[in-house]
Amino acid sequence: MSAIVAASAMPFYRPMREQDLAAVMSIEQRAYEFHWSEGIFRDCLRVGYGCWVMELDGGIAGYGILSLVVGEAHLLNVCITPERQRQGYGRLLLEHFIQLAKERGASQMLLEVRPSNQAAIRLYHQRGFNEVGVRKAYYPGGKGREDALIMGLAL
Repeated sequence: MSAIVAASAMPFYRPMREQDLAAVMSIEQRAYEFHWSEGIFRDCLRVGYGCWVMELDGGIAGYGILSLVVGEAHLLNVCITPERQRQGYGRLLLEHFIQLAKERGASQMLLEVRPSNQAAIRLYHQRGFNEVGVRKAYYPGGKGREDALIMGLAL
């Protein structure tokens, strides 16, 4: 993230609601070739995962899903609308989830990322995440499946 978010453009975070799913799905489908289904988001809301949206200028600019189990936080999905990427908002959203995990007593955070997503990997490394493993053939891909790098951060 090379740009710095202006103070006047600071986002507001709030829990995701079912009414947000149309906007979330619009972002998800534009941001990812292989995106989550609306049913996955509904299931995350239903089971009580930490589902949050980032609002900016009166609309949803990003969102994420956090699972917390026995002191371990797992960042399942984090996304910024394509129009707002590379402006520092992804870093802010990541920090929001790190803070949530700490407040809820997690001692570490894990996430998976595609090896082809170099911008995200750079962000995670800059924040102190380390590669701790690989899930073979985890993600669907255009020519078969793509591995997932497992990255971890001690909180």
